[in-house]
Amino acid sequence: MKLQRKNRARALTLGALALSGALALTACGSDETGDTTGGGNEASASAADVECGKGGQLLASGSSAQKNAMDVWIKNYRAACPDTQINYKPDGSGAGVTAFLQGQTAFAGSDSALKPEEIEQSAEVCKDSQAIDLPMVGGPIAIGYNVPGVDKLNLDAATLADIFNDKITTWDDEAIKKLNPDAELPDTKIQAFHRSDESGTTDNFTKYLKAAAPKSWPYEPGKAWEAKGGQSAQGSSGVAQQVKQTAGAISYFELSYATDGIKTVDLDTGAGTPVEATVDNASKAISEAKVVGQGKDLALELAYDTKAEGAYPITLVTYEIACEKGNKAETLDATKSFLGYIAGEDGQELLKDGGYAPLPTEIAEKVRTTIADLG
Repeated sequence: MKLQRKNRARALTLGALALSGALALTACGSDETGDTTGGGNEASASAADVECGKGGQLLASGSSAQKNAMDVWIKNYRAACPDTQINYKPDGSGAGVTAFLQGQTAFAGSDSALKPEEIEQSAEVCKDSQAIDLPMVGGPIAIGYNVPGVDKLNLDAATLADIFNDKITTWDDEAIKKLNPDAELPDTKIQAFHRSDESGTTDNFTKYLKAAAPKSWPYEPGKAWEAKGGQSAQGSSGVAQQVKQTAGAISYFELSYATDGIKTVDLDTGAGTPVEATVDNASKAISEAKVVGQGKDLALELAYDTKAEGAYPITLVTYEIACEKGNKAETLDATKSFLGYIAGEDGQELLKDGGYAPLPTEIAEKVRTTIADLG
């Protein structure tokens, strides 16, 4: 790729990433319907290099899990490359993959790797080639709860499965008491919220339940919620907002949405001590991931049932999905430029304090090499 110029961009402070998470919650789900164009409040910055492409307009959509990271990435990139317009719509992984496979977007964000039938279908938009999965954002899926008077809560996979399968219905259930002998648990009714839209976050959460508690979770993992009972809300911001405002609520969402006082569950994984939902603990689990994609595809297999000390197992990796070859000529240059920036050291270092985990070094290097070879 011939790069047209090299500008100096301001690398936004990590505090700005956390701020975007708070704003997403305040918006009560606006992240699922609005477009991201790189606007927002000004923030102080340090210098970072961005290689700008020819410019143009990039349309993308998909994962709401990476919405807060994407906000900062786009703002940073646009400061360096004003000739490139980027519009990312965080309408869920399922919608993003569908739009990409219909040729509507330059790339998609998905918290799950493409299925074999989706890769096969991608040949229709990736001329003489196929779509590939590019890992970009890692992080923990937190279990947020709102139980007045309970500031610390431990749960295991089997208990979570029974809660979300409507078998445990009050917070003073014996199974919860056993895991929290020192807590004063009320008889408050449990209000379990799940995603109403197809979501890679749901896919990863149910993969954890299936792997770690197969006898308690009878459903196959997937982007669409299968269990009976519970209540639903749109997007990560929607379920997080329900937890914040509903006594007795519990739900799952990316750690970057656990703001404004939302408490999170520590997981009893069978290790020596329950594991807190933190970026570092998620990174320990993600570091065990294996590349299982074929050829240039970098799909990962995560260790959802890990019992390693300090490894938080409910994790996700958000992929950017693009054509290996056969990308549209009018967007190829900008796609490689933008994806190269967010996969680079400057883009990745913005993630940690926003509740995301940067890619392990070995995987990040493979992603950068693959992006540079997109055609």
